[in-house]
Amino acid sequence: MELMQQTDMVELAKEVFNIEADSILKLKERITDNLEETISLIIASKGRVIVTGMGKSGLIGRKIAATLSSTGTPSYFLHPAESTHGDSGIITRDDVIIAISNSGETTELLNLLPLIKRFGVPLIVLSGNRNSTLGKCADIFFDISVEKEACPLGKAPTASTTATLAMGDAIAVCLLKKRGFSTEDFLLYHPSGTLGKGILYLIKDLMLKDRNLLPIAHEEDTFLETVDIISKKKLGCALIVNSQYQLTGVITDGDIRRILLRYPDVSILKNKMVMTRNPKVIDADDMAAKALSYMEKYSITSLAVCDKDKKPIGIIHIHDLLKAGVA
Repeated sequence: MELMQQTDMVELAKEVFNIEADSILKLKERITDNLEETISLIIASKGRVIVTGMGKSGLIGRKIAATLSSTGTPSYFLHPAESTHGDSGIITRDDVIIAISNSGETTELLNLLPLIKRFGVPLIVLSGNRNSTLGKCADIFFDISVEKEACPLGKAPTASTTATLAMGDAIAVCLLKKRGFSTEDFLLYHPSGTLGKGILYLIKDLMLKDRNLLPIAHEEDTFLETVDIISKKKLGCALIVNSQYQLTGVITDGDIRRILLRYPDVSILKNKMVMTRNPKVIDADDMAAKALSYMEKYSITSLAVCDKDKKPIGIIHIHDLLKAGVA
C-alpha cells in the first residue's frame, strides 16, 4: 500500500509538470505584435519599469523586476497595497508599468489606475482576463490565461504563476538581446560571488609577473634542463621562447610523462623537438573570468600572458583564480 501511495505521488508530480509545461507552450500561440511593441516601448523609455502585483502575482512580479534589473533594464517592484500609502510616489512620467493580475480585478491594482492614467504612464498588463477592468485599461495586454491550475483543487495559483513568470522571462531576454547586453555587462551587475569576481579582477591583477619567478626556457635548451626549471618554479609548466624572447611553445608536467614514455634517451632532446607549439595565451587586460573559461574549455591549469609582440610577461595559474575566488 505504501509503495502504491509513493507511485501515486510521483504520477501526481508528473501531472503537475505536464500541466505547467502545457501552460507555457500555449503562450507561444499568443506572442504577436504585442511583444515587439512592448520591447520598443521599454527601450524608448527614459525611466524604469515598475512591476506591480498582489499575493502570488506580486511574488512573481518581484522576480520579473529582479531579472529585468540584472539584465540591463532598470526595474523596481511596487507593492500595490503600499502604493496607496505614499509608495506610488516612485512612479514618474518617464516610467513604464507592468501590472500582474490573473483576474484583472485586483482591488489594490485598480486603485493605482487613476494615478497611472493621470501621469500618462504606459500600462502593460499580464492577465488571464482580457475583458477585466485592468485588461480594458491596458495599453498593451498579454494573455497569460491557463486552461487549469496544477493544483487539484483548482484554487492555488500554480500553472498561472508559471506562465506569468515565463512571459516575464521572455520579455527580459528580448530586452537583453535588443540592448546588446553582453556577458561582461551581466558580470558587472553581479559584483558579489564568483560571477562578480570574474570581472572585478583582470589577468594583470592576479598573474605572476616577476620575471625571475617565471618558468622560462629556450628552444635550444635541453629537455632535462627544462624539467629542472619546471621542478624548481613549481607551476607545472615551462614557457618556451625563441632567440627574440617570443613564446613559441610550452612543456607541461603531462608532456614530461608522455616524453619519458616515448623516447628511450631523453638526454639528447632539446625543447624545440618536444614542446607543444602555439600554446594558448591570454592578454593582461582580459578578465580573470576569461582565463577560467579557457582553462575549462581546453582542460589546462595555466596560461601564458603575452604582450603584443608575443613575449611572455606573466603566467596565470588556476590556483591564482582559486585564491581570488574566481574559480
